[in-house]
Amino acid sequence: MPLGALRPTPLVEQATERLREQITQGEWNVGTKLPGENALAQILGVGRSTVREALRALAGAGLVQPRQGAGVFVIATKPQEDWPTSLRRAAVTDVYEVRMLIEVEAAQMAAQRRTDDDLAALNQALADRRDAAEAGNAEFVDADIALHAAMVAAAHNPVLTGLFAEFVPVLRQGLIDLVELLNLRSGDPNHGDDGHTLLVEAIARADAETAGRTLREELKRTLERLHAI
Repeated sequence: MPLGALRPTPLVEQATERLREQITQGEWNVGTKLPGENALAQILGVGRSTVREALRALAGAGLVQPRQGAGVFVIATKPQEDWPTSLRRAAVTDVYEVRMLIEVEAAQMAAQRRTDDDLAALNQALADRRDAAEAGNAEFVDADIALHAAMVAAAHNPVLTGLFAEFVPVLRQGLIDLVELLNLRSGDPNHGDDGHTLLVEAIARADAETAGRTLREELKRTLERLHAI
């Protein structure tokens, strides 16, 4: 597709899309140096500031890279997916495996760092999970995730807390599907209460080893069920 003058608005979006097409459709291969800002501005019929913003957007997508004193070069022909998009596309089993790594460490850290307020939040979340046993599957899963979120928060690591939050949307739907598909709550509406109680108790008495082991065993059983689907 040849380059050509653009419609008046929105110029940055149009410029970005036109340049993206040149790259993704193979007009400019990896390693190619793009025309300069002045040349691109003239070809597209826009100002240099518009071209500059478009190039910045393409760099953010991982398609081009500016090199000081050399120009802007194509470094990929497919845009990089952002983290939330990658998670949405990932298999729930893959997400769950990473969840295990994060949460087991978080449980151990929580046992070492928890405060009285954290313990109060954990006990309340455990009580809410028990109350949700009388509700539907989605409500029960939400209460379960809230308990795990309280545990992660008790680790007092903002990066860990933020990372867990990114996993929640994928985890939530995967767990709802698991509960419904295997009918896990048919004989035990408060499925998993014993394990979660042991986890909270271990954190309360600052027993990091037991907290980590208890959660690892609990999550491992769920992962095995996911793999079996």
